Amino acid sequence: MPALWWLLFATSAAAVESMGVDYDARSLIIHGSPKILFSGSIHYPRSTPDMWPLLISEAKRGGLSGIDTYVFWNLHEPKPGQYDFNGRYDLVGFIKQVQAQGLYVCLRIGPFIEGEWSYGGLPFWLRDVPGIVSRTDNKPFKDYMRSFVTKIVGLMKSESLFASQGGPIILTQIENEYQNVERAFHEGGQRYVKWAADMAVGLDTGVPWAMCKQDDAPDPVINACNGLMCGVTFQGPNSPNKPAIWTENWTQLFEVYGNATMTRKPEDIAYHAALFIVRKNGSYINYYMYHGGTNFGRSASEFVTTSYYDHAPLDEYGLRNQPMWGHLKELHSAVKLCSHFLLYGVKSVFSVGEQQEVYVYTGENGECAAFLVNELGVEAVFEFQNMTYRLPPKSISIMADCKTEVYNTAKVNTQFSTRTRKTALKLDSIEMWEQINEPVPVYDDTLTRSNSLLEQMNTTKDSSDYLWYTTSYEKTDSSQTMITVNSRGHALSVFANGVLIGSSHGAHRRSGFILETSTPFNGVQDISLLSSMVGLPDSGAYMETRASGLLNVSIQENQAVKDLTNYAWGYQVGLLGEKLEYYSEHGSSLANWKKYTSVSQPLAWYKSNFDAPSGYDPVALNLASMGKGEAWINGQSIGRYWISFHKPDGSPSQSWYHIPRSFLKPRDNLLVIFEEETTNPLGITIDTVSVTQVCGQATESGKRLVFNSKLGEKSHKIHLECPPGKLISKILFASFGNPTGDCNNYIMGNCHSTISRVVAEKACLGENACSIHASYKRFGDPCPGIRKNLLVAAECQVHIDI
Repeated sequence: MPALWWLLFATSAAAVESMGVDYDARSLIIHGSPKILFSGSIHYPRSTPDMWPLLISEAKRGGLSGIDTYVFWNLHEPKPGQYDFNGRYDLVGFIKQVQAQGLYVCLRIGPFIEGEWSYGGLPFWLRDVPGIVSRTDNKPFKDYMRSFVTKIVGLMKSESLFASQGGPIILTQIENEYQNVERAFHEGGQRYVKWAADMAVGLDTGVPWAMCKQDDAPDPVINACNGLMCGVTFQGPNSPNKPAIWTENWTQLFEVYGNATMTRKPEDIAYHAALFIVRKNGSYINYYMYHGGTNFGRSASEFVTTSYYDHAPLDEYGLRNQPMWGHLKELHSAVKLCSHFLLYGVKSVFSVGEQQEVYVYTGENGECAAFLVNELGVEAVFEFQNMTYRLPPKSISIMADCKTEVYNTAKVNTQFSTRTRKTALKLDSIEMWEQINEPVPVYDDTLTRSNSLLEQMNTTKDSSDYLWYTTSYEKTDSSQTMITVNSRGHALSVFANGVLIGSSHGAHRRSGFILETSTPFNGVQDISLLSSMVGLPDSGAYMETRASGLLNVSIQENQAVKDLTNYAWGYQVGLLGEKLEYYSEHGSSLANWKKYTSVSQPLAWYKSNFDAPSGYDPVALNLASMGKGEAWINGQSIGRYWISFHKPDGSPSQSWYHIPRSFLKPRDNLLVIFEEETTNPLGITIDTVSVTQVCGQATESGKRLVFNSKLGEKSHKIHLECPPGKLISKILFASFGNPTGDCNNYIMGNCHSTISRVVAEKACLGENACSIHASYKRFGDPCPGIRKNLLVAAECQVHIDI
């Protein structure tokens, strides 16, 4: 009988495995095995191919099982039927890098993605397709969408990248957060959802499809949650045989120019991840973003900063954000210890007080794992299985054997780290710079004419951020003349006879504004209005109808107002420097550069050359002395900058701009900047970025937990680790006793072991990583009867001689 049972099991397992990936109400089932999975979003075009292996490796070391990425339609199909999968757009290469490190892939094809990406990932040329209405039951749009999705699926199949073919792709996504706009399309929206689901499933990938934020996702497509608190807000799967999956657990809120930075504490991320697992039976959680990266070029959507999710577990440069990276790693380890119970155990839920619950998962032989949930904003005392547990406010304790707390979401016990930017080169000499002033066009220079104000996006076709509106006006007397411009965004500079007389701009979700300014000139005046966009929209219904640029223009003279909206206007798309490609090595070599005179004026191109900083640390361009514009390194745009648009606290939204090492040559790198405002390039520096300090703390009582092979074993110790290639060069602080504060701010207490620094130096100096037990056996007992803490801060340097 046992032999027959095993034969039946093996036959069944082989049949399931041949299907690749399936699911049931509990989880995704990969090659016959149910899985609880943590993944992280890393977008291939927001980093560079040379960065991909380390980013993926750091994600794996952080306890992730998979990598999630969007597919960027407007990058891959810049013109209808013409495809680009080279360099940073090498989707297949990226997925193979993930596969090489043994991780799974969630491929979110969309092809609408939003993602704070220009035009939500849709190609801008779709606007010119006759009769098109995007993202609804519209034949032209569906034809192009089907063609692209089929292209991507075919490409994945040709490289055997789906799990059903032995590849890493276990989950795919069609559309993105469509429920946000579905009502605007009425019945057409409902038909489109069903069409998109049927089209995707019909491509026969052998892996499940998902729709996020789509409660009515048609079977067999899985409805998924996006947000900050899916353990609270998610309504749950819309079918009893679908698993609960969380496709975007936001690690911060994306940043926009002029707004305050909204970060998220690792305790909160971990709490809601654990809550999703127990309350919603969640089995798949993806961190959006795990590494945000950089919005190179003009890829960011309107008002979004060039740096993307810099406060994610891996920062813009790929460095660990500690303690977030480590705290989430320990969450993953704790959940993994309980995964068998979570997947196969019998679940019981007990209320032990107001907003206090215990979730118990019991195995066949009575063994169990438990999650203690305290939703209160104050500490709670739990009585569970004849033991007492104190849970911090708003926290969840994980008991891998129903007795031993192996993790609490509010207890951050991993190391802290400090990121430092160091100036490698100052570009502070007049001799280091050359410049060209961008000419201000007038009506007679223009070739495009209209007796109305043209909409900006339809005029530029996304070939440039800039559109010149020009006209000519004769002032009849010497009285003051007021020009009023109503703009739909995003920024505007007004020139009269080539002289800047006013400027203004909108803000995120308030892109429109009115500019009023006076002109000092008499007689015939050339009026030139430079309207600039800071990214295309990335969301909303009827995107092809979205508008930008000038709405109306009027002039007031002697109390009389003249409306120039339907006047004779001439247009120039883009800048002369863009047309001549001053930013490229070839274009720069042909340009008529002049020596920089330190007399700055608006609309200027600046050029300098520099050698790459030595070493391997990431490189950043410090533009704190500049205003608004774009920067290029060796012809590659590192993104828009807008230093002058300050956050509410008065600081710039972003001052440092990432220069990937792969953009650099060892010598004579070309830096070109286009600056809209009157600023000083002599303040620009080339900086390196690194983690220079690490710090950890532990207690004798076992607050610091390190997971060992045997359940319940604990080491009360600090673990410090410098980035790869760096060694611990100095102990900045060490105290075993009652040091006050934490890793951000610490001082020695009145209880202190005098050999604390000696012990720390012996364990750590000259090492990339070290561990120190918080034990009186190592430090002596400076104050018997008092529970003692250990806090150690250390400095990291490259290959320092100790």
